[in-house]
Amino acid sequence: MIDLVEIEYVQINNNKEYELIIRKVLKQCFEVEKIDRSSLYVNIILTTPDVIRKYNKKYRNIDMETDVLSFPMFEREELISFDTNVQEVLGDIVISVDRVEKQAKEYGHTFERELSYMVVHGFYHLMGYDHIEEQDKKHMREKEEYILDSINITR
Repeated sequence: MIDLVEIEYVQINNNKEYELIIRKVLKQCFEVEKIDRSSLYVNIILTTPDVIRKYNKKYRNIDMETDVLSFPMFEREELISFDTNVQEVLGDIVISVDRVEKQAKEYGHTFERELSYMVVHGFYHLMGYDHIEEQDKKHMREKEEYILDSINITR
């Protein structure tokens, strides 16, 4: 069985605690979405506000810092017929660790809760979900909360 995640650190130090949180959340995401037996994996980049701002400007033409960016490699329809014999990246999730820390304090919950939310939120973007329309946002939030509740990461 392949590893579900590859974690990169860009301009921040490696952190085993972050990795444990990320692996726990992604394992649950993969199981719930029934892709845990596939050869898909997620690439996660943990970085600084400056670096995520550069990604946002380069790839989305938005010159501002954000908390999380997702870059899917497939359309949702392609995932249904995915060849499980070929190892492929589901996509990239870029997370600003500084923003995770700030938002955890702002929302009054733990760093673990906020990082977990960023991971599951990014994962569902990779799976083709979005939150532009209110109905889609509601559906995506329900999926995110289900994952977090199922591994006892609550507000």
